[in-house]
Amino acid sequence: MTTRFRLALDSITRVRGVHGALLVAGDDGLIIAEALMEKVNGKAVAALAASLAKRLRRSMEACKAGAPHFMHLQAQDGTLVVVPAPDGVLVVTVGDARMNVGLVRLEMLRAAEALA
Repeated sequence: MTTRFRLALDSITRVRGVHGALLVAGDDGLIIAEALMEKVNGKAVAALAASLAKRLRRSMEACKAGAPHFMHLQAQDGTLVVVPAPDGVLVVTVGDARMNVGLVRLEMLRAAEALA
């Protein structure tokens, strides 16, 4: 993993409640870089994030609302957050239900900017 990618993910994974962060190719869901806890299935998270981001983008564009800037899915035991970055890359974070989503969002936006 390049230093640029590692630095982008490190700031996200330092937030309390985060179980991992990934850089994912938005078109095909392939992992570009990852920083995950052992129990997190990175391939499944990447595929889910890319699929949902693609479908949401199409739906938002059909509604003439433009492209989404932030996606947040919350389940009983966890949270998935996705932020688009340049060149079709997605910054993806997975965490527990107590994760500070606001702080994670700020770190993810910084990471996306750093990838530009």
